[in-house]
Amino acid sequence: MAKVLFSATMSLDGFMAGPGGDMSWLAEHLGPNPPVDDDLVGRIGALLVGKRTFGGDDPYKDTPKEGKPFGGGWTGPQFVLTHHVPDTEVPDVTFVGDLEKGLAAAKAAAGDKYVNVLGAEVARQCLDAGEVDEIFVCIAPVLLGDGVRLFDHPGGSNVKLERLSISQAPHATNLWLRVVR
Repeated sequence: MAKVLFSATMSLDGFMAGPGGDMSWLAEHLGPNPPVDDDLVGRIGALLVGKRTFGGDDPYKDTPKEGKPFGGGWTGPQFVLTHHVPDTEVPDVTFVGDLEKGLAAAKAAAGDKYVNVLGAEVARQCLDAGEVDEIFVCIAPVLLGDGVRLFDHPGGSNVKLERLSISQAPHATNLWLRVVR
């Protein structure tokens, strides 16, 4: 059965995107990251993506990798949560209107691999629903000061985590965590 993984790259001060969803900051920090390139990507069976993440700024903008998950390093079924399904179909993308249905469809598509959650709001919803099994965070050596936080839960939340591994690459420090239930 599929596990649910929230993965993201964030700045040292905890931002996944800069102000207004700007992802251009990430471009200079993209580079070889063996734990991601060699291990994680091959274990992903489906993506569950927020609409803002799916249609938002792309760190690969104006390159052949633009619009491709993990810069083209992964292909497969994507499930995008949205209240406004576009009129035009997108190959390998299913637009769904509710978290429960989207997560169920992504798990079915992933088989025994991960459902990888992309997007801060979708990840928070999955955490609130008790559906996230693991979290993988690449910490880029930069301070952004503002933007979209990795985890933002007004009023607070205490999500207990257990560190599974820590590694480093030239452009990131990687943390792999398990959600403790």
